[in-house]
Amino acid sequence: MAILAGLVAVLSGLLAAALRRLLRILRRPTPAAGFFHPYTNDGGGGERVLWCAVRAVQELRPGLPCAVFTGDADASPEGLAERALDRFGVRLLGPPQVVHLNKRKWIEASTYPHFTMIGQSLGSVYLAWEALTNFTPQFYFDTSGYAFTYPLARLFGCKVISYTHYPTISSDMVGRVKQRSSMYNNNSRIAGSIWLSRCKILYYTIFSWLYGLVGSCAHLVMVNSSWTKSHIVNIWKIPERTKRVYPPCDTSALQMLPLERSTTPPVLISVAQFRPEKAHGLQLEAFALALTRLDPHFPKPKLQFVGSCRNKEDLERLQKLKDRAFELHIDELVEFHKDISYMELVQLLGGAIAGLHSMTDEHFGIVVVEYMAAGAIPIAHKSAGPMMDIVLDEDGHQTGFLASKKEEFADAIIKVLSMSQQERQEMAAASRKRAQRFSGQRFHEDFTEAVQPILLPREA
Repeated sequence: MAILAGLVAVLSGLLAAALRRLLRILRRPTPAAGFFHPYTNDGGGGERVLWCAVRAVQELRPGLPCAVFTGDADASPEGLAERALDRFGVRLLGPPQVVHLNKRKWIEASTYPHFTMIGQSLGSVYLAWEALTNFTPQFYFDTSGYAFTYPLARLFGCKVISYTHYPTISSDMVGRVKQRSSMYNNNSRIAGSIWLSRCKILYYTIFSWLYGLVGSCAHLVMVNSSWTKSHIVNIWKIPERTKRVYPPCDTSALQMLPLERSTTPPVLISVAQFRPEKAHGLQLEAFALALTRLDPHFPKPKLQFVGSCRNKEDLERLQKLKDRAFELHIDELVEFHKDISYMELVQLLGGAIAGLHSMTDEHFGIVVVEYMAAGAIPIAHKSAGPMMDIVLDEDGHQTGFLASKKEEFADAIIKVLSMSQQERQEMAAASRKRAQRFSGQRFHEDFTEAVQPILLPREA
């Protein structure tokens, strides 16, 4: 009994200490805007959104400090401001405060070989706890898609504002498991087993319910496309607080490229990281099929793959593409450009008559906008962002092609190659005009309009 009483006393003391700590932590938030963005060096569209959002908040509330929660150990206020300018051309009105995070490993996919989604989601809560105990801002911006942190941020007294690039889970993902379709996010072992598929459906169902519960805690949700908005509204069920704000696409350099292109030989381009979901193999197969349908006297086109490799798996994927091009006997017509500079990319885009994109359910598709701005007619996957927002008619003129199967991509390639110079330039001009709808200025205006009711003091 004495031992039990002692144990109870110890546990009571620990609980009391934890409650006292919690009460100290849950103090009145600091008047500031905090941006939860654990990876501030990824160099992608998400990081561009971060810096454009910081700039917009600085302009809307000049006296409001801005802080960035980052897991990058070398990040400094001046360094991040320089990076925003050098890498993305975004000049901040002042360097942001930096709140360093030391527990970032808990949101890395490699930490969770199984049940990765729920593992990363719960890990983000732990990381947000570290962030908010170090600095509690009045306005908590999540620009990386960690919805499970929202209830915690609200517990700390923050106004929660989200910019969601894509849903962590969607009905499309659940549908593929139900159909037992094998894809990059549903391996063949699970797809081939009815029992494993049923277990995964149960897992997805529970996770989807939790995702909807935590997402609904946001005071404002901005989404990057119509496709993302439809899924977020369906899961989070807060349509009155959900706004579509297209991401900022800096295409100023691409807009300056001449629309007239050399067609000796005609060049097709594909720009994407060498990741499995980008489906480069589909493009290669479609290109090979198109070559068999071309008139023998037609100039042989070239296909240029441009992208970067994140790791060993990406490098192996790139090598398999090269091997497949050799097997299809088209290796002399296919080029691979890895980890090139932006200026080199602009030069390659300036010589291409068409750009290929084949990712299923790309939530937006910035690369498709870049094709259009550069004057390369897009041939994009018929789904999500490219289909619903980007490759649409402009002033009654067609701006590109949509396809989903190998044969459809091959048909579109043939159509572009068969166009006269005038037809191609007219479509490219309409395509370029549509790309202007997704500018940084458009993002700034829409973002400011969305956050203004929350950020501006009521007396204003």
